Amino acid sequence: MVVIVLTACPVGLRGDLTRWLLEIAPGVFVGHIDARIRDRLWERIIDLLRDGRAVMVYSDRNEQHMAFKVYGADWSPVDCDGLQLIKRPKEAKEGSFVGTPRKGWSNASKYRKARKFSKRN
Repeated sequence: MVVIVLTACPVGLRGDLTRWLLEIAPGVFVGHIDARIRDRLWERIIDLLRDGRAVMVYSDRNEQHMAFKVYGADWSPVDCDGLQLIKRPKEAKEGSFVGTPRKGWSNASKYRKARKFSKRN
């Protein structure tokens, strides 16, 4: 089983893939092809894909029973003790300081102190 997901790809590439796979949604192709055709299709995708992205997931003989390839995306496959995982880049939100703790007391701590001091009076 092979699943290919394309983003921002040329129309001609989608037409080429429909010869071998079924397009079940825009840019999502599914089918059952052998490894030789799968590898050649992946090479064709890389050749024709300009600034788009491609992800291919296929059946494989390993513990996960699948493997995947990624092209043109920020996410990258990483081998972690024999398991293939996807590593996402850490995105910083606007106005937040990633990695630096905020100064001062938390709201929960403030409420707890206020409750503690109000019981004394």
